[in-house]
Parts: sequence; structure tokens; C-alpha cells
Amino acid sequence: MFIKDIFLNKRLTISFELFPPKDDKNFEGINSTIEELKKLNPDFISVTYGAGGSSRSRTIELASIIKNKYDIETIAHLTCITSSREEINGILNDLKLNNIGNVLALRGDIPKGFIIKESFKYAKDLIYEISQRKDFSISAAAYPEGHVECADIGKNIEYLKEKVEKGADFLITQLFFDNDNFYNFREELYKNNINVPIVTGIIPVLDKRQIERIAALSGAVIPQKIKRIMDKYEHSPEALKEAGIAYTSEQIVDLISNDVQGIHLYTMNKHNAVKEIMENIQELRKIVNS
Repeated sequence: MFIKDIFLNKRLTISFELFPPKDDKNFEGINSTIEELKKLNPDFISVTYGAGGSSRSRTIELASIIKNKYDIETIAHLTCITSSREEINGILNDLKLNNIGNVLALRGDIPKGFIIKESFKYAKDLIYEISQRKDFSISAAAYPEGHVECADIGKNIEYLKEKVEKGADFLITQLFFDNDNFYNFREELYKNNINVPIVTGIIPVLDKRQIERIAALSGAVIPQKIKRIMDKYEHSPEALKEAGIAYTSEQIVDLISNDVQGIHLYTMNKHNAVKEIMENIQELRKIVNS
């Protein structure tokens, strides 16, 4: 199924993100995580792509397991900055052979010293290439608080509109912690006639160093409320987990109450905290989609 079609029948989607483990031992263990996530009835699970395509084959392998073994719709991340047109179409062919019909099209990080190839300078170029095949539902990344290489929200919206015009069916946001920043961003999208579904990317607040590192890499703003929680409980993992799950649950409740179209949880390949968060919103989820 194309994920774009799920939005036609549901007011709220719930989805998760996994990344391919680097070694065979951990790769085998990912099955137990998928089994637990399946119990939460996700609408889809996304699979990330390694820097420079380093986990390309594992992305396809993991996405195939999710789709064909566990019967969960999946979306494979695909980056383009280091790839030729022939390489990209080879990957798309492999995805199609594995019954994977959904792609999150990304530019990807530019390796140091790398000379950008002419085929795909930007995500919009990849989106257009994929759209010509008619084999995939395409999503694109959105940045509510700006991209780390471009903090100008106006420019980000301009680039996002180009992605949609080139063929993106829906958007998945970079993670954020401040819902007001997302609401302001969403309003600007509507003003610019960007009306495709928007799925909000959320990461549970469970580890201070992890959150600070991810925020630094992504440019996400950490609100003072989260900083106080992390500072107070950083030396008590269970207390931080409890407080973090409460914060993330409240954040999601607020998003659902403000009619977001999707919640996409960055699981970091762990299911326990995700399970607790889903239990906290299960009645809301039922009501919204009833």
C-alpha cells in the first residue's frame, strides 16, 4: 500500500522509525523489537539510511523484513548526494523487487571533501526522479525550526514547496520538542498553499547526553522545561525515563489535540518507552480515528 493512501482513511497515523544495526548479531535481534512494535498497531515503520549509503543493503533488508515478514507497511529512507542516476535507479529496482513502495527522499549529508555530482544536488531532484517511475509514494523531510545549514524558515518553506511540486506526497518533520514552533511552521505552510499531510517527528526524552547530541546535530530547540528535567534527573536513569515519558506523552497529547495528521516516533531501536507512551495515548488514538 502507498502510505499516501492511508491519510485518506485516517485522521491520525502512528508510525515509528528504526535504523539498521551495523553487525549481524544486532541485526538478528531487531526482530524482537519489530514484534513488540507490531503489537502497537503502527500505520508504518520507516527505516533510516546510513551516511553516504553505508547501510544501503541493510536498509532494504530491514524494510523487507518489516513489510514481508511482519506485514507492516514500511518506508525506506534514500539519500542521493553521493549517488549517480544509475545507482539510484538500481536501489529503486531493489526496493520494488522487495515489495517496498514507499520512499523518504533525502539529499543526505555531504561527506567532507566530496565533489557534488550533477545528478542529484538536492532532495527535490531525487523526488522528481522517483516520481517519474510511478512505483512509489514519496515523502520529504520538513524542518519546523530550520535546517542546520539554513536557519531561514522562509527559505526552508520555499524549498519544501519545490519538493511538493516535484512529487512529494506527504512530509515527515525533523524532531522537535517545542510544539509552538511546529504550529507556527504549519501555519506558514498553509499560507504558502502546501497542503499535503504533515507527520510530526518526536523523540522520547530518555537520556540527557543523547538528547543534547541529537539536538546539536539537528538544530532542534530544547525548551527550558526539558533542560530542567534532564538536569534534575540526569544521574537517576529511571527517574529521567519516567519524567521523559511523561513529557513526551504530554507533547503528543497536545499535538493530537491540535489536529496533527501523524505522530512519528524516533524509537532508537527500543520499544519499552514507546510502548508506555502509546499506552498513555491509546484512548485519544481511538477517538480521533473513530
